[in-house]
Amino acid sequence: MFVIIVGGGKTGSFLAGHLLQLGHRVRLIENRPMIVERLQREIGAGIVLLGDGSSPSVLEQAGIQEANVLAAVTGEDETNLVVTTLGRFEFHVPRTIARVNNPKNAWLFNQEMGVDIAVDQTDIMAKLIVEEMSLGDMMILLRLRSGEYSIVEERVDPHALVVQKAVREIKFPTDCTLVGIFRNDQLIIPKGDTVFEPYDEVIALAHTQQISQLALLFGAQK
Repeated sequence: MFVIIVGGGKTGSFLAGHLLQLGHRVRLIENRPMIVERLQREIGAGIVLLGDGSSPSVLEQAGIQEANVLAAVTGEDETNLVVTTLGRFEFHVPRTIARVNNPKNAWLFNQEMGVDIAVDQTDIMAKLIVEEMSLGDMMILLRLRSGEYSIVEERVDPHALVVQKAVREIKFPTDCTLVGIFRNDQLIIPKGDTVFEPYDEVIALAHTQQISQLALLFGAQK
């Protein structure tokens, strides 16, 4: 995969380094000469390009015509929008990602402006806080389909509703499937007659909106 990143700050430089470690091709565009000099030493002279990422000619120089993903992660929302708009409508990049610095501007970051994915760090943090408060001890292992579904892990509390009950007796949320149960370091594939025991570690696939309902089944009852 070939990824072009506009913005050589902490976010952009970390992202570039991580993608390179995973074996992807990367070009990083930054307009501050001193930052470029440092990044060229740290990441590679052939990877970091000095220039204005909102300039079509600079994007062309970076190889935008071949890019699979364009990520605009500068500290300026206006710049990030211009970059993604150019990437989508001028160069037809398949996937565009933009960083949202000011939450008040989040409404602008939509597909009509050429943004496939808007990363609003304030919004993400708020959702994580609410999610953690509602999930108790449940842990999200993996998010699927842009976060629509999640694979979660939950340890069965000794006083949970499911204790000493068979799977077939439990009314699970509609969009939820049990994947496995770890008990004494052994993996159990859940069947209708599988009985939950205290401290079982349950792995499940669930719609994100139903995770809190699932957590209630395995958590302590007040």
